[in-house]
Amino acid sequence: MSKVKYYYDSENLAYRRINNLKRRKFGMIALFLLSAALFGLLSFILLLNTSFLETPKDKFLTRELDVLKIQYSILNKKMDQVDDVIGSIEDRDNNLYRVYFNTSPIPEEQRKAGFGGVNRYKELAGFDNSELVINTTKRVDVLSKRLVIQSKSLDEILKLAKEKSKLLAAIPAIQPVRNENLRRVASGFGYRSDPFTKIRKFHEGMDFSAKTGTPIFATGDGVVARADNSASGFGNHIVIRHGFGYETLYGHLSKYKSRVGQRVNRGDIIGYVGSTGRSEAPHLHYEVHKNGEVVNPLNFYYGNISAAEYVAISKIANQENQSLD
Repeated sequence: MSKVKYYYDSENLAYRRINNLKRRKFGMIALFLLSAALFGLLSFILLLNTSFLETPKDKFLTRELDVLKIQYSILNKKMDQVDDVIGSIEDRDNNLYRVYFNTSPIPEEQRKAGFGGVNRYKELAGFDNSELVINTTKRVDVLSKRLVIQSKSLDEILKLAKEKSKLLAAIPAIQPVRNENLRRVASGFGYRSDPFTKIRKFHEGMDFSAKTGTPIFATGDGVVARADNSASGFGNHIVIRHGFGYETLYGHLSKYKSRVGQRVNRGDIIGYVGSTGRSEAPHLHYEVHKNGEVVNPLNFYYGNISAAEYVAISKIANQENQSLD
């Protein structure tokens, strides 16, 4: 039988029985256990956020994070090397290739510009190492953009190089009659005396005196645009369109060795010297046109004669004598 306990009620001057002692005791025990549980939970949370309590998984993740930091550091060093290489290529592109092909350099700010507008890297923010990841990602993006710009620039340079090669092949750069087949350079570009009227007039080409049947050579790559005798004064003549604004005319031929629409290369035989049309003697009348204007053919003979030969021809061609047509 459990003990019955009383307490003295001083107001009523009487002893009264204690009925809720057990209930109070259980309440105190419950409060103690709850406090202990809360204290333990808080202590556990604090331990989890310190280095005193690390699980194997935590250690693995920490080690993996350290490895990633090292890899990012190595990646940035490699990007430094790539940056130097791209910079060297860009420098040669602007100051060598683009200068040679007479095209504007690409501005530095265009090559190395970042990406404005919308924040492209917001998904990488908010983490412990976000700054490292974002900066590295930005560098990769800028390098990628520079590579794309440089690739397009080299494509442009390649196209210009091909066009340059075509241009060099198209320029009428040789004499239409070889020196060993020439009797003389009868008349040059400029004002000359007409052989029929004896009136001084402008001679738009050069006359090469040679035997009938002497081969005539295409002076540059092109397409035969005319091969007929319909033009006044030229008799049998050939016109070659070389492209890039160049055309050449070969007049007074005895016969043709090319036809309209035929593609010819510099040095190909296209016809033979004659004296057809308005001509005083067998010779080739040769003209060079650039963008529709006649130009002095003497300025183009650098492909098959020496400097001494050029000087000699120049002296003769610049004399104001009588032309042969």
